[in-house]
Amino acid sequence: MREAGNPALHRFAVLTACCTFLLIIAGALVTSNQAGLSIPTWPFAYGSVFPPMVGGIRWEWSHRLAAGAVAILTAILAVYIWVRESRQWVRILGVIAFLLVVAQALLGRFTVKTFLDPPVSASHATLAELFFIVTVSLAVFTGKWWTGDVPQLHDEESPRLFTLALATSCVILVQIVLGAAFRHNAFGIIPHLIGAAVVVAMVFWTVLAVATRFRKVRDLRVAARYLEILLGLQILLGGAAYWAVLAARDAVQPTPLYVTITVAHVAVGALTFASSVFLTLRCYRILKPSHEAHTETSTERALS
Repeated sequence: MREAGNPALHRFAVLTACCTFLLIIAGALVTSNQAGLSIPTWPFAYGSVFPPMVGGIRWEWSHRLAAGAVAILTAILAVYIWVRESRQWVRILGVIAFLLVVAQALLGRFTVKTFLDPPVSASHATLAELFFIVTVSLAVFTGKWWTGDVPQLHDEESPRLFTLALATSCVILVQIVLGAAFRHNAFGIIPHLIGAAVVVAMVFWTVLAVATRFRKVRDLRVAARYLEILLGLQILLGGAAYWAVLAARDAVQPTPLYVTITVAHVAVGALTFASSVFLTLRCYRILKPSHEAHTETSTERALS
């Protein structure tokens, strides 16, 4: 039997993950409103903790306040895990989450100091997504489902569903990097479009594998459905976002429609990445490779 888990710790991990998602939205609002250099000083705004919330300052300062709140939550979570969690690897992951949020803050400072240098800005956006995935993973690992008993199934097919889901998550991460680079003017839209086609193919392959191999396994079927729905929504938002970019090209200021669509595209992209990782973790927890199944069968025959 596995340990029952800590419900309070799990709830706090979920809270941290949700706040991290809101932080990603706050960061997207800064980029879409072109407010990244509205506060050229760091960490304070022109030496003040309470700057006038006007123009781009309100977006950038709100983003920094949200980042500070998430950093505090992550520090508390890391200590909470270290004190109450018995699994060493989970404790280490909690420390990694804290180190990532510190690195993200320093990278944010570097972004301001380099005047939104495209590679630096894209790295800042990418690290935010990786940090989000770590907090989501901690929420999963501290939950009752992960620590409880779940059916152990064998995956006899090749490639394994876990391998497919992991590859899909990696492809989505690359697509996020390409999207961040496009948003921060590192290069054009073509690499991002090619990445989108690869992501669609990988997600379709993974979801189809779930449907054909493990249609009756609810834990996998539901996770795959989340991924499928979010990808469909993301494709629609991607098309709308590109249209919004073209429509707002000659605008003096970012239009509300442009901001809304592009921020939604970033937010759903983060959720799509999280849903793919969620499916990957479920595959890891439930499915055993075929060679383990053959080993168990041989052992049972030897004992009979």
